[in-house]
Amino acid sequence: MSGPQCCSNPPTLNPSSGSGHVEKFGGLDTYVTGSPDSKLAILLVSDIFGYDAPNLRKLADKVAAAGFFVVVPDFFYGDPFVPGDDGSYATLPAWLKDHGPDKAFEESKPVLEALKSKGVSAVGAAGFCYGAKVVVELSKHDFIQAAVLCHPSFVTLDDIKAVKIPISILGAEIDQMSPPEVVKQFEEALTAKSEIKCHVKIFPKVAHGWTVRYNVEDEAAVKAAEEAHQDLLEWFLNHVK
Repeated sequence: MSGPQCCSNPPTLNPSSGSGHVEKFGGLDTYVTGSPDSKLAILLVSDIFGYDAPNLRKLADKVAAAGFFVVVPDFFYGDPFVPGDDGSYATLPAWLKDHGPDKAFEESKPVLEALKSKGVSAVGAAGFCYGAKVVVELSKHDFIQAAVLCHPSFVTLDDIKAVKIPISILGAEIDQMSPPEVVKQFEEALTAKSEIKCHVKIFPKVAHGWTVRYNVEDEAAVKAAEEAHQDLLEWFLNHVK
């Protein structure tokens, strides 16, 4: 592997992918899909490769089909991380300086406000890799009603201990960013707080990024991703009402 797992298997971005459309929402270019009249909304926060990733938009469409209004903002202002020509990730630290999860967390607040002002009464949020750090920050407050973290990056045990809402963590067996032993610590911290509903699952034989950066031609990869998508959807159906 030429770089850290957060950069492996980058998607081929396609700004016209998905059955939704892009509009300004909460001040950001945002992929929106689903019924605009729904009172229940889901915020999806992408990995470092941004909101133009076809598999991410396909998942947004799937969540929308269950009755949610789904928003996928471009927190990177058209500047997602791009690996070097040789697949190198040498520029990632510099990119993160300008596109830190703390910045995306602050910029998610106007998006959530915009959802409220259009009549949405409950919001769930899911974050992928980098996006999980943004969502765990939201989970420490009452900004959202439920959270899902998929193969989280940059998330610490202290973050998890501060979570105040129902949270599901979907981890990979092969993951340097959140190895299974770390995810198990997350689970112990959450189960110690009986007032917090939690779900933690480690998927065997898959690697970091598997829920959104799978190869659509690879049957086993698609099956593992779809199982995670179903878990994510069920969590939101149970906790975003």
